[in-house]
Amino acid sequence: MRRICSLFVLGLLPLVAIAQEALPPPFDVPDSTAKTEAEMKPYTEVLEHAEGKFQMLPIKGGKFLMGSPPTEKGRKPDEGPQHEVQVDPFWMAKFEISWDVYDVWASDLDIFRREALGTAPNARDKAADKYQLTQPTKPYTDMSFGMGKRGYPAICMTQHSARVFCQWLSVKTGRYYRLPTEAEWEYACRAGTTTAYSFGDDPADLGDYAWYTDNSEEKYQKIGLKKPNPWGLHDMHGNVAEWVLDQHSTDFYGKLMGKIAVNPLAIPLTEYNRVVRGGSWDSDAVALRSASRVASHADWKQQDPQLPQSIWYLTDALGVGFRVVRPLTEPTAAERAAKWDKSEPPQIDRVKKPE
Repeated sequence: MRRICSLFVLGLLPLVAIAQEALPPPFDVPDSTAKTEAEMKPYTEVLEHAEGKFQMLPIKGGKFLMGSPPTEKGRKPDEGPQHEVQVDPFWMAKFEISWDVYDVWASDLDIFRREALGTAPNARDKAADKYQLTQPTKPYTDMSFGMGKRGYPAICMTQHSARVFCQWLSVKTGRYYRLPTEAEWEYACRAGTTTAYSFGDDPADLGDYAWYTDNSEEKYQKIGLKKPNPWGLHDMHGNVAEWVLDQHSTDFYGKLMGKIAVNPLAIPLTEYNRVVRGGSWDSDAVALRSASRVASHADWKQQDPQLPQSIWYLTDALGVGFRVVRPLTEPTAAERAAKWDKSEPPQIDRVKKPE
């Protein structure tokens, strides 16, 4: 029977405690091992006992100007001032995380397959069981809202939900995954360019690279159907906007001026005003620019009929999804707990009432 209880939400299984545990030995997949940037290769991550898989591309470390210049058409005040940023090398998912991958965790697909085949759980399976107890409760409706599942990007999850998925994925695969920082996301989106979009400044070319309000037919589309950016990443502009780790702040960029900001991160402190990037299928062209930023809002749960409202779902964020990154240099357990996997604010009052 599918689990609907969250020990983390009940305060019995702190996320920080989970993050401090060592990862099990990794599931072996070709080209996934590298000790230096030069050794990094593309690879395909495979989820055991399930059909879910996704491709990861190496992104070399480097410096870039983050934000938009004052002259950029459609620029908003929170996109500046431009500042120099340095990011370390990482792998990034070639596509947005699809329902095929997300539901392996959210719907226990790997557990069902394992039980059907009579396969005994291995060390990774046993460690990942903790995250099956901290997974989304049963949604009140189909969270794809009829737009399609197989091959389509997963949507409507809170940042908390995406982060717990990354925790599960890290244990399940034995490789450390997380959401990108805002700096990593923009660096990868720009792919060495300085223009409004990764293909130039003219939005007339946007249809070749992105699904947005002018061509999406009022719904998201299958991942990877449009041209990639110069580094091979698809749908960085449009289709679904993507969660990053950062709290949205109008003055954070200004605090980074006067020096090279190395791997900056505005650690989230509140449930809302967290950043999504890239624009979506229902966004105008200007919102798909590389520097465009959007802060999450309580209105993204406006139609949630549950009392209290779910910590897992955003019923009114049909254009919000995510993709994952994997840093070349894996942080220590203490670093993960203190920064990258920092525990969410307590939300004990948000446990779903029994049906």
